[in-house]
Amino acid sequence: MTDVAARSAPNAVGTDPNASPVRGRSGPGTVLRPHHPGRLADMRQQYDTSTPPPAFSVADAFTLRTALDALGGVRGLDTLDAACGHGSTTRLLASGGARRTVGVDSCPERIRQARQGGGDVEYVVAEAADIAALGPFDLATAVYLFNQAHDRTALHAMFRAVRAGLRPGGRLLAIVPNPGAFPYADWTPYGISVVERAPGGDAPLLRARLETDPPVPFECREWAHADFAEAAADAGFTTVAWQPTRTPPACANRDETYWARYRTAPVGSLMNCVA
Repeated sequence: MTDVAARSAPNAVGTDPNASPVRGRSGPGTVLRPHHPGRLADMRQQYDTSTPPPAFSVADAFTLRTALDALGGVRGLDTLDAACGHGSTTRLLASGGARRTVGVDSCPERIRQARQGGGDVEYVVAEAADIAALGPFDLATAVYLFNQAHDRTALHAMFRAVRAGLRPGGRLLAIVPNPGAFPYADWTPYGISVVERAPGGDAPLLRARLETDPPVPFECREWAHADFAEAAADAGFTTVAWQPTRTPPACANRDETYWARYRTAPVGSLMNCVA
């Protein structure tokens, strides 16, 4: 495979109009645990438990599904969902005909609840050091995992752990936050609010909350897309590309005006890394 320099998306809110769409077919695999798994669980949990799900998570799920479709699907692949939470993305992989689907999370309670969701899935309570032993995998997904790295060393270690579990040509599809939102973008109508941005360390600390009933507070680091791309390249990924958020068709509750406004400053973007 040709060695291609990592390309990063703009380090600001919004999406890159020149971002390359997902092309080709290969796979990723392997995950790693964030430094603060409980905080990640708060955010990821909403993908599985909110009724109806918040708009930002609906858009993220649609973005991931369209990317998988563009790759030709997952049928016959060995797949892994990193930081799987209650298993919504894991079940998506399994229902697509993956040969093997593994959901990994460090929290036994989340894994217990994920198993209750059924499906032909292998759920494992594991830390980063254990993941390589579960593979190798062709495809890995990671939704809001890497923004949990508390410093640059941890961020690079996360990407190295993922890369170590991939087959040659394996692919990582990761949903990561878009930086630069606070105080300019108001994500409250879409299910999330940034309360405070505290500079310091290798990346600013964001204090935010999920707009559920009751609200769920969480914290994460505001890494630039260039930081993610640098960590991926350092880990040995040969290409790093970006895909802007894609939104589902309009419906009675969320019309095209609603989604068009969201697309001007979406919560996340899709990071597409090939080993």
